[in-house]
Amino acid sequence: MIKAIFFDAVGTLFYLTKGVGDHYALVADEVGLKLDPAALDRAFFAAWEKMPSRGAIDGPRENDDKDWWRELVDLVLNDVAPSLNELDRDNFFEIAYEHFAETGVWEAYPEVVEVLEKLEPRFQLAVVSNFDGRLRLILEHLGISKFFKYVFVSSEIGADKPDPEIFRRALKFSGFAADQVLHAGDDPERDWKAATAAGLSIFKLDRPKNSLRDLVAKL
Repeated sequence: MIKAIFFDAVGTLFYLTKGVGDHYALVADEVGLKLDPAALDRAFFAAWEKMPSRGAIDGPRENDDKDWWRELVDLVLNDVAPSLNELDRDNFFEIAYEHFAETGVWEAYPEVVEVLEKLEPRFQLAVVSNFDGRLRLILEHLGISKFFKYVFVSSEIGADKPDPEIFRRALKFSGFAADQVLHAGDDPERDWKAATAAGLSIFKLDRPKNSLRDLVAKL
């Protein structure tokens, strides 16, 4: 019998209000730079692909993974603004890092509050995400943090999806057996495959073909 539901965060509970490149362009404006959103978007996803995968470690990662994000932003700036000096790079990064935890940057999918209100009285709810401590601020801004007993983020738990270890550790901390938990997520590798490998049931979220309302119907 399912007693708890784990949710992925980005792409499952909420989404960016604009493209990544648009948000980086807003940050650039704040530091006096005019950078093309489309070029920033391309550079971000190219940098994302270059970032090496990391094995699980015992305990939290250093500095809440902030150094990992700094490395990624440096790759983006190397592409779109290679002549930018170190001071301006530092300024850009610090503003960008704070920007993605601000109100209005993320928006919950339309059905999320309604679904969580229906599920929370019946199940223990948690979030399992490749994110860092900023996720708690985002959940608060969106008005949905109250629904989750646990928020498991990779920077603190020491493992990233698609490594099933992140789910095993979430199970250990929450006290549930794998067959008591269902994971809802939108990514075939990071959510569906990884959670299944850890022994969890899964709900395959695949917008716009379905939504979290279909999870309620399934349960």
